[in-house]
Amino acid sequence: MSDDGSANPHWYDDDAGPVVRPYAMTRGRTAGAARHRLDLIALVVPEPAADDAEADQTLSPEHVDIIELCLRAPQSVAELASSLDLPLGVVRVLIGDLVDDELVHVTRPVPPAELPDESILRDVITGLRAL
Repeated sequence: MSDDGSANPHWYDDDAGPVVRPYAMTRGRTAGAARHRLDLIALVVPEPAADDAEADQTLSPEHVDIIELCLRAPQSVAELASSLDLPLGVVRVLIGDLVDDELVHVTRPVPPAELPDESILRDVITGLRAL
């Protein structure tokens, strides 16, 4: 029984509005973006074709929200998940969709192994100061 005595119990708060499960946003996919290797700090950058993404009827509202945030400034995967208040796995799948549709591209951070050694940089600075 609900609070008003009717036989139709509400399992959600009326003020919350419609509830959409995360798997519904990704159509049940959990690993669609895995091939894109989306690290938390990878930057999502919009492509020129993303300017008219709002008119694209095939995109979900969450896809459009991601593009709009990235059009303001490139966003990391973690920033997008936080801004959209969505689980990280869902955001990764949605970004993967946008990469596949060539609406965004992802720039990955340089792995620490590929960065120059700090001691070499210090030797260069020391050498420059000696000039």
